[in-house]
Amino acid sequence: MLLDATESQLVLVDYQERLMPAIFEGTAVLANARRLAEIARMLDVPVWGTEQNPSRLGANDAALRALCQKTLAKMHFSAAEEGLGEWLRPPAKPQGGNARSLPKHLQKPAAAQGDERGTIVIAGCEAHVCLLQTALDLLEDEFDVWVVTDACGSRTERNRDAAFDRLAGAGAELVTTEMVAFEWLGTCEHPAFKDVLGLIK
Repeated sequence: MLLDATESQLVLVDYQERLMPAIFEGTAVLANARRLAEIARMLDVPVWGTEQNPSRLGANDAALRALCQKTLAKMHFSAAEEGLGEWLRPPAKPQGGNARSLPKHLQKPAAAQGDERGTIVIAGCEAHVCLLQTALDLLEDEFDVWVVTDACGSRTERNRDAAFDRLAGAGAELVTTEMVAFEWLGTCEHPAFKDVLGLIK
């Protein structure tokens, strides 16, 4: 049960300018989120962001936002309620064929399956609200969900830890930034090893 960069996507939930000062250990949480995003970009892992009610809470941290391919503005606490799943799971490619095509049970799986990255590495704020609800919905949508605990935060430590307990009970894997980095690399011979090491040491 190790992460594979070629099967992963990174989702960063609501690291917003007006929210982060209130987050317990917010400076370290944001630093780990930036680190994750930089490592993901080095290893060709897609990076997505979300922002909760940005007109009230502001945009995500600018450096983090710049590392995301796209950022979803949302009003629901769960980003999955507002279309995140469609970003994470590309539309199936149409099947070719004609009237003489094989019956469905004899056909090979669609080529689109190979394009799908079903492992979602997720982190964000607040851990017990938007991060929790998004992660639970992604589990419900049959993604494999890995929560990066040291890049998640809430206003209180108790709320953050309660979120982790609930997520673990629901089937999410709990990991740290360094676990993700070294599992995505897989070997010290990876071409990006020294660059990644420079970010986490």
